[in-house]
Amino acid sequence: MADAGVLLALEGLHASYGHVQALRGLDLVVRPGELVCLIGANGAGKTSTLRAISGLLPAGRGRIVFDGVPIHAATPAAILRAGIAHCPEGRRVFPYLTVQENLEMGAYIRRDRRQVEDDLERVSTHFPILTERRRQTAGTLSGGEQQMLAIARALMSHPRLVLFDEPSLGLAPALVERTFEIIADIRRRGTTVLMVEQNAYLALRMADRAYVMETGRIVLEGAARELLDDDHVRRAYLGG
Repeated sequence: MADAGVLLALEGLHASYGHVQALRGLDLVVRPGELVCLIGANGAGKTSTLRAISGLLPAGRGRIVFDGVPIHAATPAAILRAGIAHCPEGRRVFPYLTVQENLEMGAYIRRDRRQVEDDLERVSTHFPILTERRRQTAGTLSGGEQQMLAIARALMSHPRLVLFDEPSLGLAPALVERTFEIIADIRRRGTTVLMVEQNAYLALRMADRAYVMETGRIVLEGAARELLDDDHVRRAYLGG
């Protein structure tokens, strides 16, 4: 049973794609208000972990518990309603909908229309470029603008936990910095964050805690700043 100070717990979680085992007995916790990162090589199981949490990859053995409630058998829609938003790799916006329509889609599960309007206003303040582009179709935005839109759309569900999958992938250095600033601000405002990130150095600098994954298992965990100084992490993920 997950303890009261844990928002999300993965307990001995296994998951697979057909006969290919992706997760092998994963144990992981995220506490309220934390920013936790997952690092590891391609194919280590990081994206699969996020997909299992959000219900896109069916869990095999083990459990996923969110705020004390098991969710490993829940549908993605039910998991979203419970308060978990997933911002997937690759800036998967709705390309033929406008920016405004994409944001409204992010809030489709909500019925508090006045609060939705307030959140649209807040998102517009946070991402002014989206206000300028609100009538533009999402597919015509630049890569950086689409990433801003994907983050903003995830926030429109008013989540308690946001899963970010490779938020800096394919972005110019200046936009990487801006993206990390936005994620840090999301955390400062009280939203818990679990993030998969290719830039291990930046991820470890901003996170509270981190897990290192290899072949579907956790091989290291600890305070993010301590892992920055770990010899194995430095050799394998930080270029020595």
